[in-house]
Amino acid sequence: MEQDILSDVLRSVRLSGAIFFEVDVASPWVAAAPPSRSIASLVIPGAQHVIEYHVLVEGTCWARVTIPGSGPPIRLSAGSIVAFPHGDAHVLASHPELNAEPDLSNFDQAARAESLPFHLDYRDGGTRSAQIICGFLGCDVAPFNPLITSLPRVMHIPNGYGSSGDGFLSHLICATVRETHAKGVGSGGVLSKLSELIFIEVIRRYAEALPPDAGGWLAGLRDVGVGRALRLLHAEPVRDWTVAGLAREAGVSRTVLAERFTRLLGMPPMTYLANWRMQRAAALLSAGPMPLSQVADEVGYESEASFSRAFKRGTGVSPGRWRKNAIAGR
Repeated sequence: MEQDILSDVLRSVRLSGAIFFEVDVASPWVAAAPPSRSIASLVIPGAQHVIEYHVLVEGTCWARVTIPGSGPPIRLSAGSIVAFPHGDAHVLASHPELNAEPDLSNFDQAARAESLPFHLDYRDGGTRSAQIICGFLGCDVAPFNPLITSLPRVMHIPNGYGSSGDGFLSHLICATVRETHAKGVGSGGVLSKLSELIFIEVIRRYAEALPPDAGGWLAGLRDVGVGRALRLLHAEPVRDWTVAGLAREAGVSRTVLAERFTRLLGMPPMTYLANWRMQRAAALLSAGPMPLSQVADEVGYESEASFSRAFKRGTGVSPGRWRKNAIAGR
């Protein structure tokens, strides 16, 4: 059931993927990535937010976010996946102290390439010491994306691929490696879907490894009372919920639900519901010409006027303006 809620969120925030680069390197080497907002229009046009991740197919390397105080470098071995959910500038290198400036021309060349992934060769005549596949995912973060806000700056999943890998993730990455080399008819679409599936599996692995005292949306899903409440809200977002009614159906007291929900998710249940309704409305507005009265009905408002007021209060713009901005972005 938790995965059902995750799927619901990912549909609403319009997750879309792309495999952009296949990189061969020889030591010593360093590659720097800029903040994803500076390349979003090139890698996934129209996306509000871009997530970058890397699969280390062969060799070893180090990864780190270049924001001061963001933590020590992470050593990656063959089969590791490292993701940057918040789109931070970062560096991959053969040594943890190597630095470089991002080369934006690579992204421009890849965006104009006839097929993807775009191959980058940093061997300079040397023997390959590492091979990396770089993937990107676009999604909405406004008006409300409870998943992204709950993820850390860096997610490291070791042993996702290769002889030490196991399960679904290993199969997904094996398929991605094969498809990057095949470049057959429809490869772009296949790689796009594989990119999305890899990210979803990374999230699942991360959620399974959360410590007992963790907070956030993913931690809320596994809490018995809060998890039941979230499932109810996502199953029936248009219902006229109250905290008392939600707590009764979740099988906990109103006080316990309000306290746990707020502690884990950082907001009361009814605030979460209001935010989620706005996200669903934003997705419907962005998708096409659905009448505002129908959008209002789909997200639980009795009238177009009350919905429009709530939407502008929550997002700062009218529903009509949101739709125009979304169309212009595409």
